[in-house]
Amino acid sequence: MAGGGSFLTLPMLIFIGLPPTVANGTNRVAIFMQNIMAVKKFHEFKVFPIRFSLMVTVPAVIGSLAGAYAATAIPDATFKKALAFIMIATTLATMLNPIEKLSSREISWGKGRWAIVILMFLAIGFYGGFVQAGVGFLILSAMVVAGFDLIHGNAVKVFVILIFTIFALVIFTIQGKVNYLWGAVLGVGNVTGAYLATVTAIKKGNRFVQKVVFVAIMIMAIKLLLN
Repeated sequence: MAGGGSFLTLPMLIFIGLPPTVANGTNRVAIFMQNIMAVKKFHEFKVFPIRFSLMVTVPAVIGSLAGAYAATAIPDATFKKALAFIMIATTLATMLNPIEKLSSREISWGKGRWAIVILMFLAIGFYGGFVQAGVGFLILSAMVVAGFDLIHGNAVKVFVILIFTIFALVIFTIQGKVNYLWGAVLGVGNVTGAYLATVTAIKKGNRFVQKVVFVAIMIMAIKLLLN
């Protein structure tokens, strides 16, 4: 719903009893399933910048491997607290609509344009490998800064997430941090939730959905901190 779905699904996996780092790995199964369908759709509509996608995927994958390893190495209690703070900070940032503000500005690039893009996606990959939740927001922000519109930006986003999720999932699996049964169930739930969110957004508007998600995420973040 309204983006940042992992901010809802990841705490829920923790609340049903999965250790936080296992919940983090398990969530990747649903993300993988979800983004396969999304990539297919963008490819069908021919709005898929293949060359750029492949170029930025390489640093994103490298970053995600490091991030996933870091996520499996820290204690569960530490990860849970970090997740709560990330949820609050990213959700507040999202509500300020920085992507819309960035897209309305004329951005000039110097000779270091590609170096900046590579570094951005290396950092985004690390974040995505570490926690995943909210990474789509970061990729879209980077794409707007790179000069892409939101349609092509979303196409790159789902491709990059799909590929680095595969590599991150390998790390989590090797470390025994994935429950594939719950991951598959969550994947089906994601599809259902996306449909219901779309219907709700059409009937009541996207801002209504954003407000509902904002309240839900804040409640879950506080619960994570208090437990």
